[in-house]
Amino acid sequence: MILADLALTFGVLSLIAFGGMPSVMPEMQRLVVDVKGWTTHAQFIQLFAIAQAAPGPNVLIVSLIGWRAAGLAGAVVALLAVCAPAAVLSWYIADLWERFKDSPWRRAIQRAIAPLVVGLTLSGGYVLCTPATPDWRLWAIAAGAAAAVLARGGNSLWLLAGGGAVGAFLLQ
Repeated sequence: MILADLALTFGVLSLIAFGGMPSVMPEMQRLVVDVKGWTTHAQFIQLFAIAQAAPGPNVLIVSLIGWRAAGLAGAVVALLAVCAPAAVLSWYIADLWERFKDSPWRRAIQRAIAPLVVGLTLSGGYVLCTPATPDWRLWAIAAGAAAAVLARGGNSLWLLAGGGAVGAFLLQ
């Protein structure tokens, strides 16, 4: 039963994940922690941190949640559930998208999706910076990283390393 629940939960999330998994992080956190009870809020943040630190795509958090909920089978089911529906949908839409590349409605959709992705990603950052007990230090690290990106861009790995170092110092 839990495997079917994992498949349904992550399958639906994959279809609304404009901009990748960070865009659905608030809904994922709500479902995984509050609705299903597969992890606590603190464990969810730890799983997210592990998934982001590991090499590979940011969808790894889904496998970790699946593992936590139902072991190896849960990890496999969760990963397949999040990848397969979006891949199939993308396969079919890619041809349609290319066929109408000069269409005004396509340009309108692209302009509409961009702020949607930004908003969803920012809401994911909010969820991750707001544990059960809000901590100003997490907000300071997030604000510093955002300011660095806006000021100079650059390689995100340096921001990740810097945030980890500042976090290690501030969160002792």
